[in-house]
Parts: sequence; structure tokens; C-alpha cells
Amino acid sequence: MERKIMSCDSNFHVSEGWHFPVGTKGVSIDRVISGSFSLIKEEVSFPCAVVRQSAIESNLTWMQTFANHHNVKLCPHGKTTMSPDLFKQQLDQGAWGLTVASSAQAEVAALAGAKRIIIANQVVGNVNMKMVLNLMLSKRIDIYTCVDNLDNVKAWQKMASAAGIVVPLFIELGVDGGRCGCRTDEQVQTLAKAIVDSSHLTLAGIELYEGVIGGDTAEIDIRKFLTRATTLLTALKHEYGLDEAIISGAGSAWYDVVAEEFSQLNGLTGIIRPGCYAIHDTGIYEDAQALVNDRASTNSGFACDLNGDLTSSLEVWAYVISTPEQGKAVVGLGKRDVAFDAGLPIVERIIRDGVEIKVSTLCATKVMDQHMFIEMPNDDLKVGDLLVMSTSHPCLTFDKWRYIGVVDESDSIINWMPTYF
Repeated sequence: MERKIMSCDSNFHVSEGWHFPVGTKGVSIDRVISGSFSLIKEEVSFPCAVVRQSAIESNLTWMQTFANHHNVKLCPHGKTTMSPDLFKQQLDQGAWGLTVASSAQAEVAALAGAKRIIIANQVVGNVNMKMVLNLMLSKRIDIYTCVDNLDNVKAWQKMASAAGIVVPLFIELGVDGGRCGCRTDEQVQTLAKAIVDSSHLTLAGIELYEGVIGGDTAEIDIRKFLTRATTLLTALKHEYGLDEAIISGAGSAWYDVVAEEFSQLNGLTGIIRPGCYAIHDTGIYEDAQALVNDRASTNSGFACDLNGDLTSSLEVWAYVISTPEQGKAVVGLGKRDVAFDAGLPIVERIIRDGVEIKVSTLCATKVMDQHMFIEMPNDDLKVGDLLVMSTSHPCLTFDKWRYIGVVDESDSIINWMPTYF
């Protein structure tokens, strides 16, 4: 049984029209949609990925407050979760729009109610471009896409002209050794003229991604990059008399630096696009947030004045399925279930027969397709124990699940959050 597509006016709650497909991992054992399900009492199929609603709400408030303080717009990147339920919460909290990476992802953002969508990528190919145009026409929304070459500009002009619609474009500015984006100011100026001279295109501004800049001097180099971009855009705005000129950047690691630089702009609209803040983690983004707080502490930044901080909301629950050797446990969780590219899951809690127990330090040592190995110095674990694990890099856990459980403080799933990858 496949899940039904709901109308664009839907709030996407599973309890109001969704059907689980047969064989969906993690859902309730009897496929009942309404009601709550206790994880402690093992009322769902494990492994199961869940998020804590209280943590999500706190994270959404934290980041929206941060953006408002810096007078920048928040356009969170949706690729992390691809969840319309979460998209709607971000929009309701005050997000200016949603960011995505592809035309297909833009469709999901539009169905979630976004009226402004940034595709922070190049859209190439007739079908992909038509998808954008169809969304703009049918939903009456604004979609901004990126270009970094004349061929793409010409293709957009041809498609937009045929559709009878004006398409706003960002010129992407990149760095040597990075991803997409113009490498020189001259390339930016050439593209700007081509866009302004086109009948069905409009120059919306400059888009960039500072996260590709690394090394010991990363912060200095990022600030120089941002200054270069804003100087370029200011000149283009004056040269072509642009009513609005948008400068957009910021992933989940350097959003504080980008927001600080954008907050000093006059005449430009600054938009930041962090994506992982709503879910957060206990790995790479926890480390990145610690650096945000360090920078705030050093420079009297606003992050230090905000109540609380970003907290990890994502957990994956799984059984110990074997203890084949002394000091070794095998968990029914693998690469098909959880991110493993930026650190292995961390065991946070152990549940045995419905009761939380304390054991010695456990360490994940290896992950395979459907199995994870745990080193247990004192042979503490038994087959059937439930391990509650936090993760690093939420993007690559979310994309492995068609449904994420939303849990309350009693460890009960109160809703199912569909994902669209």
C-alpha cells in the first residue's frame, strides 16, 4: 500500500491521510496510524529513527531569533530533512522561505507552503527547468536559481520566454578549488549584463557558499570572500538600478560569520541558509556550534546572549542482536539506517526489559550494511537490549528513512514525519 499524495493545502500530518507502505521500517507493528507508541515498551519495529519535538522547537526558535537580531532573512536548507512537516514548522516560525538543491526538492518545498524558494545550485536540462517554471506558474511563487555560465543563462532565457514568465536568477560566486560558481569578477559582470539584457530574466543578486573554504585562516578568508561578494553586488545594483539586490550564503558551520557580515550591509538584502540547525547532532555540527560559541565569546557575539543553545534532536533506536565474542556486541543497525561518514553513532542510553540501565563505556567500532559492532569492555550488553544512539551529520541519517518518529518526553511516538528523498 503506497502513501497517498495530499493536496498542497495539507499540513502533511500522517494521521490525516497517510498510509504506510508495506514493509516500512520503524513504523508501528500493526500499521495503525493514530495514537502514540511507546519506544520503551517496544511498540514499534526497530531499528527506528526519531526526533524529539521539544528539541526541534527550541532549535527553531533559537535560529530564528539569531537571524532576526542580525537583520537577515532565514531561508533554511531543506535538503537535510526533506520533511514537509518540519518545513511548515520553520515557515510558521518566521522563515523567509526555503532553500533546496534541486527542482524535485523545490516541488516538496512548494507543497509545504513555501512562497519563496532558493535552489542553491545550477538547474540544467529541459525537464528540470520546466519543473521550476511549472511551479512558479501553478503555485504563483518565487523561485530563485543559480547560474555561473552563459550557456545556462541562454537556456533559461529560451525556456522562460517560451513559458511567458520572468525568472529571477542569482549569479553564483565561487572560489578556486571549490564547487560551482564564477571564479573571477569579470565572469560575474559578464553574466550580469547577459541577464539584464534578457527579456525574461531578472538579476536577483549573488549566491555563494563559504563552507568550501577551510584551513587555519578560514575565518579571515571567508570574511574576505563575503566582502568581495557584497562589493560586487553593490556595484551591480548601482550600475543596473536594481530595486532589490539579494546576497545569500551560509551553511550550518559559518552562519554566524555570514550573518555578522550581512548585518552591516546597506541597500542589500542578506539571506542565510543553514540547514542542520533544526535537527543538530552530537558530531560535526556540535563541534561547529562550539566554534560559533567560541567566536561569540571572543567577539561579544549575540550567540552568547541567547537563552540555551542548539541541541541534538535525532536518535536511532536499535536492538543488540548478538554477542558472539567476549567484549563484542552486534547491533541491528547499519549503513542502511544511519550516517557513518562523519563519525559512528554514540550510545547514549541502554534499555533492558523496559528499564534504563547503566553500563560501562561502549564504543562503536565498525558499521556494515545492516550491522554495527560495539566494543564492550565488561560484557555488559545482552541480546534484546535496546540502544539509544545519537548521530553525526543528520543529512545522511534522514535520507535513509521514509518516516521519522516524533517523540515526546515520555519516549512515545506521537506523530510520524514523512520524508521525500
